[in-house]
Amino acid sequence: MYLESLFGLKSKVALVTGGTGVLGSAMCKALAQSGASVVIMGRRKEAADQLAKEIIRSGGNAIGISADVLNEQQLITAKAVVLEKFGTIDILINCAGGNMPGAVVMPDKTFLDLKIEDFQKVVDLNLTGTVLPAQVFGETLVAKKQGVIINISSMTAIRPLTRVVGYGAAKAAVSNFTQWLAVEMARKFGAGIRVNAIAPGFFLTEQNRTLLTNPDGSLTERGQSIIRSTPFGRFGEPDELCGTLLWLCSDASKFVSGIVVPVDGAFSAYAGV
Repeated sequence: MYLESLFGLKSKVALVTGGTGVLGSAMCKALAQSGASVVIMGRRKEAADQLAKEIIRSGGNAIGISADVLNEQQLITAKAVVLEKFGTIDILINCAGGNMPGAVVMPDKTFLDLKIEDFQKVVDLNLTGTVLPAQVFGETLVAKKQGVIINISSMTAIRPLTRVVGYGAAKAAVSNFTQWLAVEMARKFGAGIRVNAIAPGFFLTEQNRTLLTNPDGSLTERGQSIIRSTPFGRFGEPDELCGTLLWLCSDASKFVSGIVVPVDGAFSAYAGV
């Protein structure tokens, strides 16, 4: 009973941006299993609705909703729908993000070949796409001086990786913004609002699968390099993010704010020697 009250999320309302992705979907399911009512937000309404139905069939409570994290009016409309349905928002998970080929410097190219337009789009999606939802949905948290915001950073924010210059710069900014916002919320609105981030190691997702694995399932050269640099010797499984997620969402981390937690199989701790 003690652990349930400490880690449980019964009666909480959690909104997950990018909730239809591989990692976002795992988070939505974990939140629902812990008792939260889950709002699955993504640009693909059909996928969000399908995941919501799956959660409901498993005994949870969820709805799907469509909005673009870079469109303020869509976010405001989404917030109104959520408040009409559930009355409040307690937890915001900023899971939306991604990369673009033009913001990647491949081995046969140099930094001078970087497409600045794509670089800007990647920064907008990952950074502005975290800041804007935190503003719009965070207004509900501020009104009651209570709630949790969890952003999704990356290993490349901790250890800059080759090639992904746009994504790395954006995620480093997300880590910085997480710490800044944690202080801002606490000093302006009290200790009831906490802001933290998770920095996933390497998980196979829709976006990186072709970069890390071949069509036959074997590892690419980059995939092999990553596994060699991960002491656990494997990629992470999406549900392996969820223990950290639930800890940060619950009262078990009531005095924790402004941190970025690596979930990476010791990748960030390994010097390679």
